Amino acid sequence: MPRAVRYDRYGAVDVLYVADVARPAPAADEVVVEVVAAGLNPGEIAVREGLAHAIWPATFPSGQGSDLAGRVVAVGSAVSTPAIGAEVIGFTNRRAAQADYVAVPADQVTPKPAAVGWDVAGSLFVAGTTAYASVRAVGAEPGETVAVSGAAGGVGSLAVQLLRRQGVRVLAVAGEANHDWLASLGAVPIAYGEGVEGVEERLRAAAPDGVDAFIDAYGGGYVELAMGLGVAPIRINTIIDFPAAKKFGTKSDGNMAAARADVLAELAALVAEGEIGVAISATYPIEQVQQAYAALAGPHSRGKIVLRMR
Repeated sequence: MPRAVRYDRYGAVDVLYVADVARPAPAADEVVVEVVAAGLNPGEIAVREGLAHAIWPATFPSGQGSDLAGRVVAVGSAVSTPAIGAEVIGFTNRRAAQADYVAVPADQVTPKPAAVGWDVAGSLFVAGTTAYASVRAVGAEPGETVAVSGAAGGVGSLAVQLLRRQGVRVLAVAGEANHDWLASLGAVPIAYGEGVEGVEERLRAAAPDGVDAFIDAYGGGYVELAMGLGVAPIRINTIIDFPAAKKFGTKSDGNMAAARADVLAELAALVAEGEIGVAISATYPIEQVQQAYAALAGPHSRGKIVLRMR
């Protein structure tokens, strides 16, 4: 029987289980993807714990996951492309990616370049489109200085690389264990710790002429820090601190601002060409979904955590 991750009530990782389910059939405009890999994202924890109920309520039993990569095994009557057998990267808006088979609209998948591995392909959508939207939101120009908090995470590390491709000087706020890696991406590592005051002091020292824009992929006071640095609200984007965005009038563009297959295709092409990379922290088989989310919620790790279906 096909398998899928499920939970029947809000709660911690122990509410997650793997159920036997029926294999989906495609609607006229859909394809069925045999999933190989599905990335995990922090927002899924908030949804599963009920913290996002007011915005994204769950209907039980609920599935999980948006990111996916796999092979097309069935197509609807109105679908001309992709064909059966095609390897694709895609996404679902139905919290259903963490399963052996997923039915998704055909316009939510794009061909997987051969040079892009399954783990990277399966974890590209949310982090990639969020980073893409964040970089676009702050409008960075070549030669400018942009700070990124949470720079070693899935979103932050991609934002760093996209900014560097545009000729931007990037100040990457992250733990010291990731400094050498961030420096290899062309960023200037900035240590966090000692509260936001310590980070602000180090940012000022690294950018005596000022910081032009700020991408907050971490929360915890970085919007206020950016304001204190004199960054214009229109050039600050946070993907997590929505109360601060409302208070100060900053931007809060995230995944939904770039959730399109053409953006995913652009990002996949950059990965295939070696222009950007996606760090994979760990992979888990679907049966270990509880352990995977425990790792995601634990001490901050570099890059993405991925569930493998096969």
